[in-house]
Amino acid sequence: MKLAEFRLRYNLNPLPELDLIQLSEELRQAAVLIALYEREQELELILTRRPSHLRAHPGQISFPGGKVERSDPSHQFTALREAEEEIGLLSTNVEVIGSLPAHKTFTGFEITPFVGIVKQPFNPILDPGEVDEYFTVPLSFLLKRYNRHTECFKRKGVQYPVHFIPYQDYFIWGATAAMIDLLCRQLCPDSHLSRS
Repeated sequence: MKLAEFRLRYNLNPLPELDLIQLSEELRQAAVLIALYEREQELELILTRRPSHLRAHPGQISFPGGKVERSDPSHQFTALREAEEEIGLLSTNVEVIGSLPAHKTFTGFEITPFVGIVKQPFNPILDPGEVDEYFTVPLSFLLKRYNRHTECFKRKGVQYPVHFIPYQDYFIWGATAAMIDLLCRQLCPDSHLSRS
């Protein structure tokens, strides 16, 4: 999918129905950047692998992002600040085109994802305390419904959907996979008809 088509679909298609998770505890606020950039007229999605020493979600695949600090004026500011700190993506090099609904996790977070387009190529500079690895996934791969999977798991007697996406040697799952799935269903509203 080219950038112009992505913009059109993102702006015109309504958000798909959400799999709502009911959690009673107070959730910590976080924000992430779903950053895409165009390479050879194809969009790529930026992802990172978290270091294994981190207390929260060690070794997992994630978007650049993190906890909302008291000094952050907005959740969008948080997402852009964290992307700059974690991978060296300057906020001035990102055009934020919108956001997706906040995603609640069992680990106590409510994550607001912001969708942004990287304006110019950049050389990632990784913060080793936050990021083990930087990689990209073609949006065309993610848009194919058979590459995105959902299974139901029970927790305290209640069934919840868990999303996962195997890609090369990576296993994208949990909140990151759920946000990717939501974005892809917004871009291709009819894809839910062929859910696997």
